[in-house]
Amino acid sequence: MPRRPEAKLHAAAPVFAALGDATRLRLVARLCSGGPASIAALTANVDVTRQAVTKHLHVLQDAGLVRGLRQGREQMWEIEPAKLDEARQCLDIISAHWDAAIERLRAAVEE
Repeated sequence: MPRRPEAKLHAAAPVFAALGDATRLRLVARLCSGGPASIAALTANVDVTRQAVTKHLHVLQDAGLVRGLRQGREQMWEIEPAKLDEARQCLDIISAHWDAAIERLRAAVEE
C-alpha cells in the first residue's frame, strides 16, 4: 500500500535537514559524481578537517543518504541511491502542488 504524500514528505524531512548544510551537500555531490571514496579522498583539496568530514558523514549516514563500508584498514563511503530517489519523489510531489496552484491562479486571472 503506497504511503500518502504527506507521510512521504514527513519521512523525508531528515534527508532534507541533512542536505541543508553546504559541506554535507558537497560531500553528497562528490560521492554522486565520483563514486565511493575514503575520508582521505574526501578531504583532499578542501578546507575541512578529517574529523569534521567524519562527523558530517555520520549525519548523512543517520539520514540514510550514505553508508560506510570497511575495506581493509579504510572506511569507504558511498551514496545510498534509494534515499536520494525518495527525496526526488518528494520534490516531485511539491512541484506538482506548485504546478496545480499556478494553474489555478492562471485560470482565475484569465476569467
